[in-house]
Amino acid sequence: MNVPKKKQTVGRLKSRPQFLAVRAGEKRKGGLFLLEVLDRQQPDTEARVGFTVTKKHGNAVERNRMRRRLKEAVRLHAAFAMQPGHDYVVVARRDVLHAPFARIAAQLAERIKARPKNAGSSATDSRKV
Repeated sequence: MNVPKKKQTVGRLKSRPQFLAVRAGEKRKGGLFLLEVLDRQQPDTEARVGFTVTKKHGNAVERNRMRRRLKEAVRLHAAFAMQPGHDYVVVARRDVLHAPFARIAAQLAERIKARPKNAGSSATDSRKV
């Protein structure tokens, strides 16, 4: 018996200051896109997501197609993995335009679920005594 995944609502990042704030957060690189993540320290608020496709990646038609593909991948496959109180910005790369949709969705869900790498404990930070 297939149990449908719980749908989570995801807000949108709309203003430039919101996008710029996320740039200060963690960066998770991928072959198809860069995912920037910022913990707003507000776990009772919904996750928010924004999409960026720069002009160097083609004309308006191509950029809009890349943005639509990413939005749909988030809606169908990745919104459930987004943590409340976090902001996510997906910065597209040109390969998003021609990559299979299943690959985009899988990579997006994988990057969202990825935990930040530990910087190490403070006891092992310095090798010198």
